[in-house]
Amino acid sequence: MSTRPHEGDQMPDVAMETPDGGTVKPSNFADKKLVVFFYPKDNTPGCTTEATEFSAAKAEFEKAGCAILGVSKDSPKKHQNFIAKHGLTVDLATDEQDGGLSDALGIWTEKKMYGKTYMGMVRTTYLVGPDGMIARVWDKVKVKGHVAEVLEAAQAL
Repeated sequence: MSTRPHEGDQMPDVAMETPDGGTVKPSNFADKKLVVFFYPKDNTPGCTTEATEFSAAKAEFEKAGCAILGVSKDSPKKHQNFIAKHGLTVDLATDEQDGGLSDALGIWTEKKMYGKTYMGMVRTTYLVGPDGMIARVWDKVKVKGHVAEVLEAAQAL
C-alpha cells in the first residue's frame, strides 16, 4: 500500500458511482471547496448522525463555497434508501469494492472487532481546496461536534 496522502497533497481523482447511476469524482468540484466524508455503512447510528448533520449544515457550507460528498462502499440502491429514510440533502457516492478512492487514500483497511478481522472504512473527512489540494484531514473521526469543526475550517479556507 502506498503512503497515505496528507495535507498539501493532490486529492486522488477517482470516479465513483452516484445513487442515480451516474459518476462523480473530486475534479467535478474544481473551482469549489469540497468536503469528502468517508463513513463505514449506511443506516448505522454514527453514520446516520454524521450524514444528517452534514445535510442540516449544507446551506452554511454552500455559503462558504463548499460542496459536500459522502462516500461509503454501500451500493447505489442502499444509498437511495438511506437518502429517502433520513431526508439527506448531501450527495452520496459508492466507492468501488476493490480499488477506488478510499483505497487510494489508504482508509479502506483491516479492522478488528470482537476478535474478528475484516476490511472496513476508517471514518475520515477531507477538506479539498478549489485547486484540488487536500487542505485538511480529520482521521478516525468522532461524530459529535465534527460537522461544526469541518464547517469552521471550510469557512476559513
